[in-house]
Amino acid sequence: MNKKVLIIEDNDDIRESTAEVLDLAGYETFTAKHGKVGVDLAIKHLPDLILCDIMMPELDGYGVLYLLNKNPKTANIPFIFITAKTERADMRKGMEMGADDYLTKPFDDIELFKAIESRFKKKQQSASFSTNATNSDSVLEELRRKGKSKSVGGKQILYVEGDEPTHLYYLVSGQVKTYKRFKDGRELSSNLYNDGDFFGYESLCNGALYADNSATLIESEIIQIPKADFMEYLLNHQAVSKTFIALLSGNIRDKGEQMLQLAYSSVRKRVAEALLQVAAKFGDDASDTCTIRISRDDLAALVGTASETVSRMLADFKDEKLIDKTGNAINILSIDKLKNVKQ
Repeated sequence: MNKKVLIIEDNDDIRESTAEVLDLAGYETFTAKHGKVGVDLAIKHLPDLILCDIMMPELDGYGVLYLLNKNPKTANIPFIFITAKTERADMRKGMEMGADDYLTKPFDDIELFKAIESRFKKKQQSASFSTNATNSDSVLEELRRKGKSKSVGGKQILYVEGDEPTHLYYLVSGQVKTYKRFKDGRELSSNLYNDGDFFGYESLCNGALYADNSATLIESEIIQIPKADFMEYLLNHQAVSKTFIALLSGNIRDKGEQMLQLAYSSVRKRVAEALLQVAAKFGDDASDTCTIRISRDDLAALVGTASETVSRMLADFKDEKLIDKTGNAINILSIDKLKNVKQ
């Protein structure tokens, strides 16, 4: 069977010429003009390798890599960035996020084939890393089966800052948040988790006490995997180690972006970004509209401000026809317009 290569590139000439060259060389190619389409094609076709431009509209190459690394089905696909930028900072950022290689535009056919063949060779070599299982999904499923499932009601605390970590958590269904609580009673949410997400792994990986708190937002089904089983799989299975390295890298980037928003973005912009974050996690991203359910206090914890301030911003957004409210639900009328909210 021919190897499958996905090409994500917004430049028509580069995308089509690269596909033509690879087709002639016997590869089966799929092409996408934008990052969002590329992510969908990667999940649908599960290519053997992905070539992806960095600078693209809507969703750039870093966003594509981040989303694919979070999906167990696509996390282990070799990923090569195509970029016209040669600055060390851009290359370092991509490699830290988990990219396997770079091709700098313009590149010739020989450079292209060498990069692809090198990735396939290294993937074959790394396949022997774990003798117990070679499929990422099956290894992660084995790990999940090591734990016990339990149902937890909404607004229930799962662990507290300063606790000794004893389990890795997997969210089968429901919604979970992690957050910091300050002495004056204020909260600042650090992350949101949805169906299929692992959480509570940061402290396990660095051997430290929990640095934040965790609680359910709604009734949830959670698998608790003993620490000893997680550490054994982390050390002995490449699929597990790569999955959690990608998750940790993504968390670091997300926390950095959150700190930048707190430092430089207006409250108005932060509320808009918080709504988009909740929509990306808990909403239906099939269209430009989305309905989310989150309390005013939880939204304020994401923004890092008072709940009264959030209420005023939501009222402004409603007047501007960006959102509507139905009971405890927030209807986002245009995700694109919300993304473009000014400071």
